[in-house]
Amino acid sequence: MSKPEQTDLPNVHRVARTYAEVAQRASRLLTEHVQRQMAKGISTPSDDLGIAQAFMDMMAKMLANPYKMAQEQMNLVWDYFSLWQHSILRSMGMDGVPVAAVAKGDNRFKDEQWEEHFLFDFIKQSYLITARHIHDAVSNVEGLDDQSQKKVNFFTRQFIDALSPSNFALTNPAVLRETVSSNGQNLLNGFNNLLRDIEDGDGQLRVKMTDTSAFEMGKNVATTPGKVVFQNDLMQLLQFNPTTKEQFKRPLLIVPPWINKYYILDLRDKNSYIKWATDQGHTVFCISWVNPDAKLAEKSFEDYLLEGTLAAVDAVCKQTGEEEINAVGYCLGGTLLGATLAYMAAKKDKRIASGTFFTTMLDFSSPGELGVFIDEQQISSLEKKMAERGYLEGSEMAGSFNLLRANDLIWSFVVNNYLMGKDPFPFDLLYWNSDSTRMPYKMHSFYLRNMYMKNLLKEPGGITLAGTPIDLSKIKVPAYFISTVEDHIAPWKSTYLGARIFSGPVRFVLGGSGHIAGIINPPAANKYCYSTNEKSAKGLPATAEEWCAGIDRHEGSWWVDWQAWVTAMNSEKVPARDPAKGKLKVLEDAPGSFAKFRLDTQNKE
Repeated sequence: MSKPEQTDLPNVHRVARTYAEVAQRASRLLTEHVQRQMAKGISTPSDDLGIAQAFMDMMAKMLANPYKMAQEQMNLVWDYFSLWQHSILRSMGMDGVPVAAVAKGDNRFKDEQWEEHFLFDFIKQSYLITARHIHDAVSNVEGLDDQSQKKVNFFTRQFIDALSPSNFALTNPAVLRETVSSNGQNLLNGFNNLLRDIEDGDGQLRVKMTDTSAFEMGKNVATTPGKVVFQNDLMQLLQFNPTTKEQFKRPLLIVPPWINKYYILDLRDKNSYIKWATDQGHTVFCISWVNPDAKLAEKSFEDYLLEGTLAAVDAVCKQTGEEEINAVGYCLGGTLLGATLAYMAAKKDKRIASGTFFTTMLDFSSPGELGVFIDEQQISSLEKKMAERGYLEGSEMAGSFNLLRANDLIWSFVVNNYLMGKDPFPFDLLYWNSDSTRMPYKMHSFYLRNMYMKNLLKEPGGITLAGTPIDLSKIKVPAYFISTVEDHIAPWKSTYLGARIFSGPVRFVLGGSGHIAGIINPPAANKYCYSTNEKSAKGLPATAEEWCAGIDRHEGSWWVDWQAWVTAMNSEKVPARDPAKGKLKVLEDAPGSFAKFRLDTQNKE
């Protein structure tokens, strides 16, 4: 008699090992948590975001109109009846039009069982119906002030997303299949992964998005060779090795945001904007911002102007011997570049001959969903935390950004890591995304209050830097604005408002996709598209809608359009510039020590 098949039985040794790891981790984390709470003492939970008050106001307004509430409830019940009818027909083998359909791009329900199995189809549609009615009910409350309405809408969506059936083992068909096939090993592995992420987060849950051990800067990310040719307290200046025999006379200076590391523009050879620009014949310089600690708490936005962009311009001109350069600013780096150009215009300094702005806000009147986190109560609370530490912790800002796309940047990893029990896939973009940076207290407070809250940057003389009133309308150099249609951080209609402030010629281009993918869009990939309005060459229309009415759509990458724009202004060439042979001393190889410093690694040491 043959022995019974053992293939479906769990690996006893692996299960035992995982249980031991879970028990050890859980015990240690519980002990550390209790010790931390005892050290802090008992405190009353605070509502720094003002969420509770916003929802109390919302409920008061809703209860004041019982007729409308009853109408909403009846609409919900009617959709449920329709769903029951649809599901009964499905169970009898008949097709029917679904009551609720999954939105395009919603990857939570991509497993075929959500569509093919009538039970999972019922669960999916029931969730979508309920989600729609809940959100419609709270978003149409009359008499609620704008800021409270934004908070109610945003955090209701977070609640709805969290309760998706895809986030639970018993209602996710893919997780159920994995649980059966692995005899529950996936859930045990997932619990171990959960404890690991709490452990790595020093008591706070930081969902791991990628295998960070798979990457090393200078090896498989940030690979474009170059040198650090200048350094001060706030930044290192990188100059990249030439790849052509001749280069354009005007060097190119890139100002990245200091919220993240510069190498979003240099992930791999095939999608590196820095390498591509170098290959086109540009002498590329890039600022690599410091990851500040408490010693730099008093560094202000003014310091980022003086020790950042202006110091970089000085260094580039000295290194190359040129009197004119082109400059590029990305997101917050673009905001700083705009302020720098206005400062230089006031000083009659013409060394920056053109400015390019990647997804940059200069007018903050419509900040999108980020505005949910910007009001006096929240900023005051944030300032108190920053004053104690001297900086804003990078993970806190990253968490806010992740909430803007919670299904993609939070819940998909919860399912993969904790329910499926898998390790995250190595992905260079997510490696960069997890490489968070701090921000000095004084600088970040100034930025939030004067730009997001008061919107003073767009006002002539609204802010003063280094004793000079900043007036963006005095900027006359040619400018190129590239924004993206799905940007959730710098909404394109908001960036358009800023582009109209300049008094010089402005080319506004609208790319596909979002804040990152729409910018990191190399021509070789042949993805997305971009739109231009050639009729606006003499001046941008008053509104974004008017600009859209006359657009021409182009396939491929906007990089090619930008290259034609920037070289048309000055195509003169000079022999290729070797960073090691310039007038500045080489300090170290790119990507440099500032970029290599990682908070997550530092926290483990």
